[in-house]
Amino acid sequence: MNPQAQELNEVILAKNPVVFDLLSEKGKNIFFPKKGILGQTAEAKGTKINATIGAAIEDDGSPMRLDAIASKIDMDPSLTFSYAPSFGRPDLRSKWKQMIYEKNKQLKDLTLSLPVVTCALTHGISMAGYLFVDPGQEIIVPSLFWGNYNLGLASAYGARLTKFNLFKNGGFDVEALKQSLMTEGDKKVLILNFPNNPSGYTPTFKEMDNIAASVREAAEAGKKIVVFTDDAYFGLVYEDNIAQESIFAYLSNLHPHVLAVKIDGATKEDYAWGFRVGFITYAIKGGDADLYQALEMKTAGAVRGSISNAANLSQSLLLHAFESPDYKLQKKSKYIIMNARYQAIKKVLTDDKYAQFFTALPYNSGYFMCIQLKEGLDGEAIREILIKKYSIGIINLNNVLRVAFAAMAASDAKKLFDGIFAACMDYLKENK
Repeated sequence: MNPQAQELNEVILAKNPVVFDLLSEKGKNIFFPKKGILGQTAEAKGTKINATIGAAIEDDGSPMRLDAIASKIDMDPSLTFSYAPSFGRPDLRSKWKQMIYEKNKQLKDLTLSLPVVTCALTHGISMAGYLFVDPGQEIIVPSLFWGNYNLGLASAYGARLTKFNLFKNGGFDVEALKQSLMTEGDKKVLILNFPNNPSGYTPTFKEMDNIAASVREAAEAGKKIVVFTDDAYFGLVYEDNIAQESIFAYLSNLHPHVLAVKIDGATKEDYAWGFRVGFITYAIKGGDADLYQALEMKTAGAVRGSISNAANLSQSLLLHAFESPDYKLQKKSKYIIMNARYQAIKKVLTDDKYAQFFTALPYNSGYFMCIQLKEGLDGEAIREILIKKYSIGIINLNNVLRVAFAAMAASDAKKLFDGIFAACMDYLKENK
C-alpha cells in the first residue's frame, strides 16, 4: 500500500474505525498525491518561470487559447481555460457547503466535510461506489430506483442491488427498509433518493423521522452503515406536509456507525444539465476536520484517477450564478413553472375514469410521477402505441409508466393522460 494512502487510513482509524471498515479495498488504497508531479507543481507556484504544469501558457502568463472559443466566453480566461483542482474550485466548494447549511436548517452547528466536486451526480455515485463498494457487496435500494445504478454500481463495481418495497398504504414503507437493514452481514450500503426517480416521492416529516430511526436502530444493533443520499432533485417539493430538508440532514448526526454521503449537484437543482458539476459531502456523528479531510483526500484521489478534474468553465459559471443577486428570484420563477405542471397533473388525475386502466403511485415532488397499469395491460405495447398513434412519449418500467412532467407544458397534462387512456383501450381491442 502506498505510504500516502496508509497515512490517510491511520487518520481515519484513529478518528472512527467504523468509517475505515466501510471503505472498499479501492477506498483503502486510494489517496491524493501530495508528492510527485502535483507536489512539485504546487511548490513551484509563484515562480517567475514555471515550467511544471502540463498546460500551454501565452507569453503574458495567461492560458493559451483559441479565439474561436475565447470570443464566446465573457470571463477571465484563468476561470475557464485553466485546469480546476481535482477537489474542485475552493470558492465553489465553500459556497456549496454554505448553501447546504442554508437549505438544511437542522444541520446548524454540525460539522460537515467540505464538498468535493464531481462530474455531476452520475460520477458522484460512481466515486461513492469506488470508495465504499467491493465486488459482491449488497447495496440496498428502493423497489423503484434510477436505472443507472445498475451501470454505475452493479456493472462497474460488482455490487448486488437488493430492493426493498418503496410504498405501503400510500406512503413510504419504513418497515421494509428496516427489515433490509437488519438482514445478515455487518456492513450495509444504502441508497436513499428523494425526490425519488422515478416515482417523484419525498417522505413526510414523520416518515423522514421514522427512516432515520430505522437506520439508528440498525446501527445500535451493530450494523456499520454508509448511506448514499442521492439528492439530484433536491428542493423541488410541491406539498406543504412533505419534508423540505435532505435525508442527509436527518442522518448527519445520527450515530457513530452511520456515515452519510450526500451526492448532489447543480444538474437538476439549477437547470444546468450539460454543465456536469456535482458534489460529495460527508457527515457522521463525532466527525471532525481531520476525519473529513482524510475522506476528502481519498475522494479527490479517486476523482483525479478517473477524470482528473471537473470542468473549470462550468464551475466558474455556477459560482457566478450562485453569487448573483437575482439567483434566488430566478430559481423561484422556474420552481413556479414546475409546480404548475405538477398541479396540472394532480388536477387531471382527479377524474375517476382513469382508474379503469391505471392508478398513480404516490408523488409530490421532483421531475416525475408514475402510474401503475392494471393487470392485463402491457406497458411496452402501450408505450409503442402512444408514440406511433398519439405522438406521446413516456417511459415503461415493467408496467409502471413514468411521466416526466418537468419536460411538458402544464396545458398538455389532460392530453397526455387521455392519450394513455386511449392507448390502453386500443391495446385491449387489439388483444381480445
